[in-house]
Amino acid sequence: MNSHQIEYKIYGDDMQFVEVELDPQETVVAEAGSLMMMEDGIGMETIFGDGSGGGGLMGKLFNAGKRVLTGESLFMTTFTNQAYGKKHVSFASPYPGKIIPMDLSQLGGKIICQKDAFLAAAKGVTVGIEFQRKIGTGFFGGEGFIMQKLEGDGLTFVHAGGTIHKKELLPGEVLRVDTGCLVAMTSSVNYDIEMVKGIKTALFGGEGLFFATLRGPGTVWVQSLPFSRLASRVFAAMPSRGGHSDEGSIARGIFNLLDGD
Repeated sequence: MNSHQIEYKIYGDDMQFVEVELDPQETVVAEAGSLMMMEDGIGMETIFGDGSGGGGLMGKLFNAGKRVLTGESLFMTTFTNQAYGKKHVSFASPYPGKIIPMDLSQLGGKIICQKDAFLAAAKGVTVGIEFQRKIGTGFFGGEGFIMQKLEGDGLTFVHAGGTIHKKELLPGEVLRVDTGCLVAMTSSVNYDIEMVKGIKTALFGGEGLFFATLRGPGTVWVQSLPFSRLASRVFAAMPSRGGHSDEGSIARGIFNLLDGD
């Protein structure tokens, strides 16, 4: 294997974190801001790109540029066990949901996922971008024209909201999914965007105008609560600034404080 072989344990139910066990000189790469805690003897380093370790200066700059296209930070952080014995480092979920461990060596060496799903991975896993072939996917895909791709032969950890459902698609089997609910899929799945049929359904059905059409064979991971849906419901439930109801007074007070009132 080219990637570092790490071990892990996932704690919690709705607000999970993953504890990664590192042997001496083993390294895990994570998104900036995902660290929860780490033991003494682990060294941190901020790097350009995905930390896959190749391509020289131009390769690192190119990898960093690809991350900007996906809306992520220019930088990632590596955590290396610089001690003699085993050490542990933990990474937390950014919002309620589940952490999905994926062994890329058992998934064809490549996973395509929504751009904010990646949490951490063993050093050697490449975090890049995946361009969709059809222009309709780009404009109406919910997650945008560009999705992330994780390539390599090591462990990677993906986070998604709510309950996670893993579905195996047979050759030619079709599954239609709300664009925001699609978490990840193997590279063998054909992914396209389809418009909801019927003008009344599109305008008054309460759902989006488009959904993802996934055609097997392959594996698909779907989430029940996309963060965008959670955030929209929270903001919709916040009381207006001119209201007189005491309901939500604590939340309103915090909002007014942050707003400068």
